[in-house]
Amino acid sequence: MTISLSLPATRSPAADAGRRRFPFSIERSAVRRHALPGFGLSLGTTLLYLGAIVLLPLCALILKASDMGVAQLVAILSSPRTLAALRVTVTMALAATAFNAIYGLLLAWVLARYSFPGRRVLDALVDVPFALPTAVAGLALTALFARNGWFGEPLQALGLSVAYTPLGIALAMAFTSLPFVVRTVQPVIEDLETDVEEAARSLGARDPQILWRVIFPAIFPAFLAGCSLAFARSLGEFGAVIFIAGNQPMRTEIVALLTFIRLEEYDYPAAAAIATTMLAMAFVMLVVTNLIQGWHLRRLGRGET
Repeated sequence: MTISLSLPATRSPAADAGRRRFPFSIERSAVRRHALPGFGLSLGTTLLYLGAIVLLPLCALILKASDMGVAQLVAILSSPRTLAALRVTVTMALAATAFNAIYGLLLAWVLARYSFPGRRVLDALVDVPFALPTAVAGLALTALFARNGWFGEPLQALGLSVAYTPLGIALAMAFTSLPFVVRTVQPVIEDLETDVEEAARSLGARDPQILWRVIFPAIFPAFLAGCSLAFARSLGEFGAVIFIAGNQPMRTEIVALLTFIRLEEYDYPAAAAIATTMLAMAFVMLVVTNLIQGWHLRRLGRGET
């Protein structure tokens, strides 16, 4: 008869001391590792950068504008020169955004859906307004569309002036803000599957119906975001516009230039009031854009269910 005895496992004194010091054990697999260790340090650096670069200047601008009374603020914003600058800036920014909404969407569609010689070159040229200094862009556009320029001379023969007119302002704004629409919509179009389009076509849907009811609802949030960014960039554009606008008060003077002129005149309250107005306009536009995007996404969710 064989008798087997099982003895309890012995533990070393060092292990017992470790267990007495640390009564709990942490599994190595339960510890979640991050590429950037230190959540507190990363969050603190991010908030410090956000506060110093973004929030602090905005708060200083708002506080400077709040120092003046309501009557003075109304007097500054209701002056004929300020109203003319606001009208020119907003109308030309809307015109540039409308152009980029159509042309940018078509360009994004071509780059995402078609392969042709020179496609990579065209794709790289879209980012030129990002890399090119705005002053250089303004000088180049002025040289091209002046009365004796390559494009300006034939247009002048047709009775169409671009340089030193509101049309030149819209052209400069459209040039600098085009990449926002293209780069926002292009990845969404690339991610769209063609199976849905083929299914709609097999059910008898025509191309306009497929575009309006299948493709456009899927890209609408990105399209709206790109147009909003383009409009915001157009509102604040300075370098590319001042060279081709002519900067004529009451006619081709933009808000950014008027703010700069007020700073040069040491009229800081007027500059702060005008800049705060543009800031409020941009903030309202972003809020409305987010509300429309949220409504659209909820509507798509109800349609899917």
